[in-house]
Formats: sequence, structure tokens, C-alpha cells
Amino acid sequence: MPFDFNGKKVLVTGAGKGIGRAVAIALNEAGCKVYALSRTKSTLDSLVAEHPKIVPMLANLSNWDDARRMLEDLEPLDGLVNNAGILEERYSVVDCPRDYIIKILDTNLLGAINCAQVVAKKMIDSKIKGSIVNISSVAGIGSFYTYLPYSVSKAGLDMVTKQFALELGPYQIRVNSVNPTLVMTPMISSLKDGLDLQYEKGFIARTPMGRIAKVEESVGPVLYLLSDYSSMVSGQMHPVDGGMLSNVAVKI
Repeated sequence: MPFDFNGKKVLVTGAGKGIGRAVAIALNEAGCKVYALSRTKSTLDSLVAEHPKIVPMLANLSNWDDARRMLEDLEPLDGLVNNAGILEERYSVVDCPRDYIIKILDTNLLGAINCAQVVAKKMIDSKIKGSIVNISSVAGIGSFYTYLPYSVSKAGLDMVTKQFALELGPYQIRVNSVNPTLVMTPMISSLKDGLDLQYEKGFIARTPMGRIAKVEESVGPVLYLLSDYSSMVSGQMHPVDGGMLSNVAVKI
């Protein structure tokens, strides 16, 4: 089914790379006015060079006040995709430093709350029946070794989805999560300690569909949730995992 976002305005955070970039491009190609937010100027520059109609926004969502000031200057929007997230290192639960936990939560969880608050207030004031999509993770639903801060941030983001859906529903504003499995985005590929082939094979072995997800396979669900096709869908998590979460079998 074709998506038509002509006349719509959507902010995509973390739009410089990976899923966020793919979503921003798809929305732009569907006629949407896209505001693309990233903390990295070079990736924004390359995105706009390829798609000149996209409006770049350079900001670091870990800085609550600075990000909020920039967001408050935006016009009222029809949609928000909270995609910005970081994952830089992996620690066991007993060794994970407090500063690293806070760093992850500042961007992945508090940054998303900050964006949703500002965008939703403008939607309410302008009587816009909008949609907010939070890019969460299967790591927020199931536990994974050495991912404590990331998993906690995504589990928290899923509850943010439910809480905002509850309180924004009366204004006809919908809020949902998309929860991808392992996707070989630049963030995953650049982990400091790397993800070896054995780790990738482990994901494939646990996935009934038998492969790693592609970036573009998370784009369709996001566009669906932003569109009128999902007009009665709110407060829901949408795993994109090839059936991984359904697999509790032990291979013998």
C-alpha cells in the first residue's frame, strides 16, 4: 500500500545514520516535510546533499535544555520519530559504570521524553491528530548479555510509549513503539569491542527466519504507524524480529 505524506510535517531524531536516516528518506520521498535531527554535522550534510528538501537540525539530545530550546522553535508537527540512541560499550551487570548508565539514559530515554513533550504540546495546542513513534528494541523486551543500560533505556521507552498513549489519547494523538532486532546499523558496527561473527551467528540461530534484519525492514512499520492506516493503533509495541521473541526452543 502506498504511503502519502503530502502536506505532513515530521521530525526524525537520530536521522544521520541507520534506521533514522532510512525513515527520513522514505518520508521525504512520500511527500513529507522532514526535519532531520542529528548530533553529527557530517552525516546531516550528506543527507541534505542527497535530499535537499530535508531540513537539518544539529543538536545533542543528551543536553535537555539546549535540545528543548531548539525543539520549541519548530512549527507544529504531524509526527515524531524518536530514533536517536547510543550504544558505545558493553559491560557485565556487575561492572557497568554509573556514568555510562546515565549517559545512555540521557539520550535514549530522557531525550525521547523531551522531544515527545515539546512536540505533543504543540500538537495539542494546534488540535493536530498526530502520531509519535518511538524506535525501541527487542532488547527492551528480552534480556541480552552485557546490554544493561541499553536494555533498561529501551524497556523504559516502551513504558513511555504506553504512558504517553494513555494521556494523549483523548487529544487523538497516537503513540507506538517499533522494536527492531539486531540490525547492522553504523552504531552496531562501530561498537568499541566489536561484534564478532559468533555473536551474529547466535542471533541468526535464535531467529526462526534465519537471518539478520535489514535497515529498510524497520521503515515500513514506522511509516504505517505514522499514517492514517493505523488510525486506531496506539500504546503498542511492534517487534520487527523475524520471530526471535517467539523462539524459546532449545536445539538438541
